[in-house]
Formats: sequence, structure tokens, C-alpha cells
Amino acid sequence: MVEAITDDNFNDKTSKGVTLTDFWATWCGPCRMQSPVVEQLEGEMNDQVKFTKMDVDANPKTAQNFGIMSIPTLMVKKDGAVVDTLVGYHSKEQIQKVLAQYA
Repeated sequence: MVEAITDDNFNDKTSKGVTLTDFWATWCGPCRMQSPVVEQLEGEMNDQVKFTKMDVDANPKTAQNFGIMSIPTLMVKKDGAVVDTLVGYHSKEQIQKVLAQYA
């Protein structure tokens, strides 16, 4: 299961290895479509990539710090540094292709 994280623990939870954070909100239709794709990838790639999700309504600080204006946004970090950002809905294959560059 993809771990829900907060403004308070975002840096700690995404500082080591390759991480993908799904920035989403409950009212966002495309976010509801993206979530099962991220869950499926987590089940297949959790030995290579850590998957997390953050509700931007409950945790606005991190989204503001990174200038996230549209959701869903998938942020890929490697050892704490942002290496890629995907805005909008993306297929499993598209996300796998991006993650393969860093995992």
C-alpha cells in the first residue's frame, strides 16, 4: 500500500533512494484515476522505488514549496533531489519508463 505522508515528514520520507510522491486531492477526478496506477506500480516496483502520496488539501505547504499548481502531480526524487515531475494523468507504462531512468 502506498504510504500517505504529510508536510511534517515529507523530507524525511523522500530523502533516500528513489521515491515517487503522488500529490492528489479527494475532489480531483484525474487523481482518482491515477491512484490505482500508482498502487499497481507500488506492488510491482516496491523493491526499487518507494511510493508515497500526499493530499494537497491537508498538506498545502509542500505543494506550495515545489510550485505544484495542478494535480495529479507525480514527483520523482533520487536521494532527496527532485529528478522528474509528471503533471496530469499518466499511464502505467509512461511512469515505468520515467522510473526506469532512476531505479
